[in-house]
Amino acid sequence: MNKKKVVKIIAAALCAVLVLVLALWFLQRLLTPKYIDKNEEGLLVKEYYDYAGGNDVLFIGDCEVYSNFSPVRLWQEYGITSAIRGSPQQLIWHSYYMLEDTLRYETPKVVVFNVLSMKYGEPQSEAYNRLALDGMKWSSVKLRAVKASMTEEESLLSYVFPLLRFHSRWSDLRSEDLKYFFNTRQLSHNGYVMRIDVQPVDYIPRAEPLADYSFADTCWEYLDKMKDLCEKNGIQLVLIKAPTLMPHWYDEWDEQIVKYASDNGLCYVNTLPIAESEIGIDYTADTFDAGQHLNLSGAEKLSSWFGAYLKANTALPNHRGEADLELKWSEKIDRYYEMADAQAAQLERDGKLSGYWGD
Repeated sequence: MNKKKVVKIIAAALCAVLVLVLALWFLQRLLTPKYIDKNEEGLLVKEYYDYAGGNDVLFIGDCEVYSNFSPVRLWQEYGITSAIRGSPQQLIWHSYYMLEDTLRYETPKVVVFNVLSMKYGEPQSEAYNRLALDGMKWSSVKLRAVKASMTEEESLLSYVFPLLRFHSRWSDLRSEDLKYFFNTRQLSHNGYVMRIDVQPVDYIPRAEPLADYSFADTCWEYLDKMKDLCEKNGIQLVLIKAPTLMPHWYDEWDEQIVKYASDNGLCYVNTLPIAESEIGIDYTADTFDAGQHLNLSGAEKLSSWFGAYLKANTALPNHRGEADLELKWSEKIDRYYEMADAQAAQLERDGKLSGYWGD
């Protein structure tokens, strides 16, 4: 066979491979969920990379961080730069690997971990794994995170090639899958998911007693790993229990965290006992779903109080007056209030504006 024919065959083969790869990439991008109309919190982990860098405080945890703490309010009142790496039902090993991943981009001075996930000693579901892990950029950290998180029914390959998991999603495709093919809209404000609507607490289910209040060994192991990683990088670890009423936080659980914090020289604050008396939370006005999460009014009250707590218990600087940061955060503030006004306008159109935080 002459040299020209060999070259043509090789070129044709390479073209065929390239076309196949592009077709598979297109299908994977099309069929992978965009998290716009459904499960929008699936955007949170991916969004972090847009505001990574220069954050003195990192929040990690579940909805009790991304619904309850406002980085904008922390900046406005205290000059604290912060970011939230939260996801729905984020388990402690998710949180640990979020911290490891964050250290690839920045080293915060303080890490705040919400302790509710200590109640879960094993993976819960693929759906929550996907919300936590699909948006994480590929690295050895993500590989370890996936391995630690998979349920028995999941496979590592389905995370490497999401097309293997979502190839049958044709019937669920919507216009948003094309609209957001390349880029999705921005959901959060440095990780905070804003809600301004109000649904007061009118009933708190009775907490059923547990047969065993012990946290799983796996949870303690990852809390130790988190503590050690913070110590290694000169980061102060702060533990917190957010002031949301459901799911129930048992006194027996709290005692274990109090002891761990005391034994390891960590700050721990359970905000539930002081939510109304010190923080000023009003459960008739400061929650959008009857006490499971705070709305904007509640999040701003909690953030104002917690900013003072951080100032009193850590060595965080006040960055107000630094020109580059003032400009950066002024843009974030503008978008923050634009979203609040947009949500208010929508509530007004729906006839549900009563209780709007800005009134």
